[in-house]
Amino acid sequence: MNDLFDFFFKGNFFIKTVTLLYTLLLSWVMNGQVHEIPNYKPVAVNLHNEIVKMDSIFFNAYNTCNLKTQADMLSDDIEFFHDKGGVSTSKSEIIAATKKNICGKVTRNLIKGSVEVYPINNYGAVEIGYHKFFNNQEPNAKAIPSKFIVVWKKENNRWLMTKIISLH
Repeated sequence: MNDLFDFFFKGNFFIKTVTLLYTLLLSWVMNGQVHEIPNYKPVAVNLHNEIVKMDSIFFNAYNTCNLKTQADMLSDDIEFFHDKGGVSTSKSEIIAATKKNICGKVTRNLIKGSVEVYPINNYGAVEIGYHKFFNNQEPNAKAIPSKFIVVWKKENNRWLMTKIISLH
């Protein structure tokens, strides 16, 4: 009997068994708590396509320095959050900064297939995606994908950007 006791409770066998059981238990518990992020499927395909089109119109204007089109698409109550530049709530200041810092210097490319659009009931939609900015002043600089979020409001049958979050 002592030999059996010594075999199970003294030495490496007991420690290895407890460690194995603990690992299996922990794995089983954690497996039940981890959820995979599902692949994105538009909730409303027409809305998704409409917002992607509006994104294209705005950033075509951005890339070609069409400040009037940009201003027409920004809400008078715009809130622009930039992780490095801070917050701007003045439409005229955003347009002036675009003219000074962007026109002829920077272009934006949407990362194809990255856009997710979610409807906001009785308001509009949220667009989340990735884009790259190319600095024309530094043609050899590597453009790195960055995330953006835009809150769109449908008002009087037209889309306006009310909040923009730009993360680099």
